[in-house]
Amino acid sequence: MTGARVPILMYHAVAADPNDTTRALSVTPAAFAEQMAVLADRGRTPLTTADLAARWRSGRPLPARPVLITFDDGYEGVHRHALPALARHGFPATLFVTTGWIRGAHDTGGGLDTMLDWRQVRGLADHGVEIGGHSHSHPQLDQLDDARLRAELTRCRDIVAAELGSPPGSFAYPYGYSSRRVRTAVRGHGFAQALAVGNGLARRDQGPYALRRVTVRRTTGTEEFERLVDGRAIGRTFARDRALTRGYALVRRTRGLWRIV
Repeated sequence: MTGARVPILMYHAVAADPNDTTRALSVTPAAFAEQMAVLADRGRTPLTTADLAARWRSGRPLPARPVLITFDDGYEGVHRHALPALARHGFPATLFVTTGWIRGAHDTGGGLDTMLDWRQVRGLADHGVEIGGHSHSHPQLDQLDDARLRAELTRCRDIVAAELGSPPGSFAYPYGYSSRRVRTAVRGHGFAQALAVGNGLARRDQGPYALRRVTVRRTTGTEEFERLVDGRAIGRTFARDRALTRGYALVRRTRGLWRIV
């Protein structure tokens, strides 16, 4: 399946009553459980980010109907609510942690809602969740100078390695933003693959450092979720998001040039 198009689902908080900051990009525990049941009923085979990238890198075949389940930031509901639903179906997933937001010794504040602690992160890892990196303080990485970019990636990698016993192999760009310089730095820090957003299906020819994901929101109903997983009407669903992203990308590139020079 070298030409396969793989849905990589991007979740954030899984919470019954999230705060206003995270509400739009959260899903309820009931909705998440139903979405996992949809994947099971449709014969989908979840992979971790590292597994997908390794298969594409080596040429090993993918399962017939692959899908990835990913979470960004590190909200406490991933352990409380998402893990039981994943375990019910035997599904692996990938969690990308913002290390400065995880409660515990390295917490520098800034978490947008109740965050995981490192004991819970280790518990997720013990139950088949790949732990990847998502920077240390969740900045727009393409707006940082080289020294600050290195610091964000180094702290994230080293903290995960210290807490879990091995460095993370996968990375997700905060806000989905990257550039050639950022992708080169991510690779140089030992990450073997990285995810963007893009709101499209992932393909091998996107390269291991720019794989696209589709956003699952609180407003994503069951029928829309089924369409996203099947790759139907994604362009129409996210048309407004893409237009805004293209416009903002021009602003950020100009802003970034002034900050980096």
